[in-house]
Order: sequence, then C-alpha cells, then structure tokens
Amino acid sequence: MKTLLLKSFVLVALITFTSCGDKAKEAETTKAAEAAKAEATAVNYKVDTENSTIEWKGFKPTGEHFGTIAIQEGKLQATDGELAAGKFIIDMNSIEVLDIPADDESHAKLTGHLKSADFFEVEKFSTSNFEMTGISTKDGQTMLSGNLTLKDATNNVTFPVTVDNKGETITLTSETFTIDRSKWNVKYGSKSFFSDLGDKFINDDIELKVVVKATKA
Repeated sequence: MKTLLLKSFVLVALITFTSCGDKAKEAETTKAAEAAKAEATAVNYKVDTENSTIEWKGFKPTGEHFGTIAIQEGKLQATDGELAAGKFIIDMNSIEVLDIPADDESHAKLTGHLKSADFFEVEKFSTSNFEMTGISTKDGQTMLSGNLTLKDATNNVTFPVTVDNKGETITLTSETFTIDRSKWNVKYGSKSFFSDLGDKFINDDIELKVVVKATKA
C-alpha cells in the first residue's frame, strides 16, 4: 500500500511539474511607456483583419479553455524595411470559445461569463488595444514592446516575435506568451484578490499568441 501511495504521489508531482513547465513564459510587464513614432517617410501598412487574430488560453485546476479574439483594425509602419511603429484595436465582443462545441449550452455560458463584468466587462469596454513602444534584439530574439490596454488599465508588455516583411505585406507573429490578468484588474476567481477560494480559483496567467498581417496602404 505504501509503495502504491508513493508511486501515485510521484506521478501526480510529475504531471504537475510537467504542466507548469509547459506554460509559456510571462511577458515582461512594466508601466506604460511612450508610443513609438515612425519617421514621415515610413511606409504604412493596413492590418488585414481577416488574416489577423489573437489566440488565448486560460487555466484552472480542473482544466483549461481556449479560443480566439478578433483584431478590429490597425496599422503598422516600417522604415527601411524595419518595423518602426504600429497599433491595433482588439474587438472584445468577438471573444470566441473553441474547446466547447458551439451547440453545447456551456459554450454560450462561458462566452457570456468572459464578456461579463466578472472578466472583461465588454459592455463597458468593447475594445482593447495594443500600441507599439519599441523593438529590440535580446539573446538573438526580436522583442516587441507595447502598451496593452484591457478594461481600464494599461501596462507595457515585452514578448518575442518574428517580423516577415515581403514588401507589399508585413506579418507579425508572436511566440506564445502569458500575461498576468490581475495586473489589468480582471479579478474573478483570482487568488491575487481573494484568499478564500480553495481549489475554486482560476489561474491569473492567460496565454496569448498574436498574428497580425498588414498590407501596404
């Protein structure tokens, strides 16, 4: 019996460790910074909303949910072929849950909950936005920094990206990264705000992957 219990404990610990290790790295998060400004000679690119999206994933002790959010509009600017500035608007009404079938009643329930005041309060804050503040290279990776506004809070986040400039189009693709939702006052089920949740909490980490494709204006 002791051997069985020990094996069970080791298995649970291994699964827990592996799950934590699989989570994407949190974006460096600081106070909002001054937006990047492109030179007057910069080439303007209009965001192709049909081919741009944000993938999200949220976690709780009993599992995870994932889906997408649409980009409503935006533009990128390049100088000498290098990304110099940009901003895009996120349509919070477009939050979509993909891990639950659309005809399952829990699909509508979760979607509505995410849009409610418990989470992103979409009725009041129908859009969010990201505005570039800088781009740099660190350890061989291209790092994009920008002010991310969710609800009534703005923080500067830095995460790794690839930028593919083909002349007529620019595609900006982030690596998967996480943000800590508590820093944007998304409080529901967060142990950062409530101490009596037991195992009913929802992780503060939200995984994101951003793909923005833009065409020369």
